[in-house]
Amino acid sequence: MSVVRVILVGLGARARIWRRVVAARPDCRIVGLVDQRVDAVMAAVAETAGAVGGATLAEVTARVAADAVILSTPPGGRDDQIAAACAAGLAILAEKPLADSVEAAEAHVATAARAGVSLAVGLNFRYLAVTRALKALLTPEQMGRPEFAHFTYERWRDGRLPHLNKYPLTMDHPMLWEQSIHHFDLMRFVYDAEPTTISARTFNPSWSMYRGDANVSALIIFTGGLEVTYQGTWAGNWQPMTFNWRTETPHGVVIQADMFGALGYARRDDAALTPVTLPAVEPWVDDAAALFDDFAAHVRDGAPLPCPGTDHVRSLRMVAACIESSMTGRAVDPRVPGLQRTSPS
Repeated sequence: MSVVRVILVGLGARARIWRRVVAARPDCRIVGLVDQRVDAVMAAVAETAGAVGGATLAEVTARVAADAVILSTPPGGRDDQIAAACAAGLAILAEKPLADSVEAAEAHVATAARAGVSLAVGLNFRYLAVTRALKALLTPEQMGRPEFAHFTYERWRDGRLPHLNKYPLTMDHPMLWEQSIHHFDLMRFVYDAEPTTISARTFNPSWSMYRGDANVSALIIFTGGLEVTYQGTWAGNWQPMTFNWRTETPHGVVIQADMFGALGYARRDDAALTPVTLPAVEPWVDDAAALFDDFAAHVRDGAPLPCPGTDHVRSLRMVAACIESSMTGRAVDPRVPGLQRTSPS
């Protein structure tokens, strides 16, 4: 395979980054562009040499040969896209979340498995330099195995801004499905542990612009007894964003004070944190590029598939468990079958 040929489905806000990431690689090329908006397709085709456009993935795969597809579309209603990709034998990289319910995500994973098609999910935060450095600190040789932590994310996310996708404005649980899913995945990835019990409450303040709950509070217990207190909001009523992920270990603390950096550690009696030197990065772009590097290597050379859909479902079950717990007032084991809460657009 000389060039990895990619079809991009969905030409909204996130697609701009994927077009840039693919264009930066001489061994990859966008050959197809899909969107139901004719004007968006025409504009993108005019800017992408040799690409063809269409309203559906099936239409475009009938006109051009490809190796992979990037689904930069809302999580709901991907059945036809997944089916068309599988029918054409295209490896799939889907934006998170894979679907708007655990049941739908599991169905997509099963469809891809039956077709022998690889299915990855765009969990780009795993590829942040700060994430990799944080994970490396939480080893027996460094700070030791974590025992408890708190994770705070407080943001005024103006969903009306032109560079942001609009569908979260009408979701039932926009914070959980669109943002907390990243945080839950990071916890599983960094701590190398699986959740066993979740107690949660979701709600919406009076000033929220979101139809559904923009606030989440949760206590999450992981294998090994690790306990994480989580607070996330898209309706924090102050413009500056607060991100603080503090992990307590036998040898001290590890603190990430910014979504893209500001990582440090300290022993109990240290007067200050020791900062961890991180490379300069362009947020959203460099992490997406690193994820795509691994995905392209899988498509081209059979390298391990990054962020497989089978793994992503475990993080989605955390979202469903939070909804279930909030509705019932009970602690929920996300591993128990039957968690199929949906967040329709």
